[in-house]
Amino acid sequence: MKAPKVAYKPVGLALGAVSGMIAGAVFKQVWKIVEGEGDAPSATDEDRSWKQILIAAAIQGAIFAVVKAAVERSGAVATRRVTGTWPG
Repeated sequence: MKAPKVAYKPVGLALGAVSGMIAGAVFKQVWKIVEGEGDAPSATDEDRSWKQILIAAAIQGAIFAVVKAAVERSGAVATRRVTGTWPG
C-alpha cells in the first residue's frame, strides 16, 4: 500500500465521523420542514404510518449519501493539495 493511502486512512475515518454528525443535523432540520414538528420516526415507532417511516428513511439516506460524498471529496481534494497525490 502506498504511503499517501496509509496516511489518509485516519483522515478518512475522521471525515466519516464528521460527515455523520453533519448529516444528522441536516436531516433533523429537513424533517422539521417536512413534518412541521417533532422528531423523525424510527422503524419501530408504532404510532407512525408506513408512509411516514419510509419517507423519513428515504430522506435520511439521501442526505447521508450526499453529505458523505461531499465531505469525502473535499478531504481528497485537500489531501491532493497538501501531498500532491490523490488518496484514492
